[in-house]
Amino acid sequence: MNDLSLPSPVARARDLARLIAAEADAIERGRRLTEPVVEELHEVCLFRMLYPRSVGGDEVEPAVYIEAVGELARADGSVGWCVSIANSIGLFAPYLEPAAARTVFGPPRATCAWGPPNECRGIAVPGGYRVTGRWDFASGCRHASWIGAHGAVVEPDGSLRLNSAGRPTVRSWLFPVASASLLDTWDTIGLRGTASDSYAVSDLFVAEAYSATREDPAARCEPGRLYAFPQQTMYSVGIASVALGIARGMLEAFSRNADDDPAIARSADI
Repeated sequence: MNDLSLPSPVARARDLARLIAAEADAIERGRRLTEPVVEELHEVCLFRMLYPRSVGGDEVEPAVYIEAVGELARADGSVGWCVSIANSIGLFAPYLEPAAARTVFGPPRATCAWGPPNECRGIAVPGGYRVTGRWDFASGCRHASWIGAHGAVVEPDGSLRLNSAGRPTVRSWLFPVASASLLDTWDTIGLRGTASDSYAVSDLFVAEAYSATREDPAARCEPGRLYAFPQQTMYSVGIASVALGIARGMLEAFSRNADDDPAIARSADI
């Protein structure tokens, strides 16, 4: 349906607007992105804009990424949000060992979801960690291939692992989404189609290679300028772009309705 040869992610995003509009009601009813939308997003690589080139990503400049996300959100807020979150999680790839990064982010249909850190912890064991806990707000988890979790690390002697600042380090663990129990908790009014559900694991072993901390920029394995940006900064600009895209879509819809209904046009003049 869409042409990957279109010159930029922005053009590809804009080209998806008609399909997204056609699927918007189903996205709202189902509380997740529909299969046709997910497939087209994969087909034109819009989940991979911030992925490193070393795993087959586009590694685009932030301004291009922001504009593309805004175009998607202009068509449907939940689509823009899910693409923003999936891309932002791709910024974790540079902190993984290269082979692990390729396993998680390299497949053409790969996406990852996760929720914010909480009080859950992982226990350090030989070769990795034993992770137990529940996390919330995993946007896009229903079409993700991998899922992640964050928390403090408990050493074998029961102490908390500390970072260079003397505070408990926050570590992230990645595992196939099939290893987690997805919990149907996202029944909202706004951004209903993001499937920002909760998830849980119990005593799940995660190998060291699929775990990292983002607290030390020197630990990045990717030299690209894109990955010098703090990850929270890229999260913030992506979410801001979603909000602006939704606002543009709302204004355009209002204008179309005003053209069809003089009463609306008069109210806009008040």
